[in-house]
Amino acid sequence: MLDAFAKVVAQADARGDYVSNEQIDALNQMVADGTKRLDAVNRITGNASAIVANAARALFAEQPQLIAPGGNAYTNRRMAACLRDMEIILRYVTYAIFTGDASVLDDRCLNGLKETYLALGVPGASVATGVQKMKEAAIAIANDPNGITRGDCSALMSEISSYFDRAAAAVG
Repeated sequence: MLDAFAKVVAQADARGDYVSNEQIDALNQMVADGTKRLDAVNRITGNASAIVANAARALFAEQPQLIAPGGNAYTNRRMAACLRDMEIILRYVTYAIFTGDASVLDDRCLNGLKETYLALGVPGASVATGVQKMKEAAIAIANDPNGITRGDCSALMSEISSYFDRAAAAVG
């Protein structure tokens, strides 16, 4: 896994070029937005349990067959596994937000997850819906303007949204 700086240097080195002015400007912007990025990660991390629990509640309210006898989240053991998986996905999304790079999310969490769920009979569409519900909650928490660095966070919120969308697409 490479951070954004190492990735830019590695790409320039592979081409046998210097780092371009555009790349330096992009990295400067990333540093300038770093405080906002850390604020978002701290907020999501600090509210992770609530994000997962509320997303699960909303998912099960929409799809009650999941918690009915014979459903994929029926029994405490299966419910715990569902919540654990949602928490793991959220954790890796926060790693991607922190680094500004989705490779950790892909490499350590999403690669092979859909196949695993298919083999276990887990409905991928339901997992994707749960991820989208976590996305809604996380964006609302991260985008709350109270008590954080002021400034335009639209690009960061779009980036955060893309990580959740990537996770939902990988399992759905």
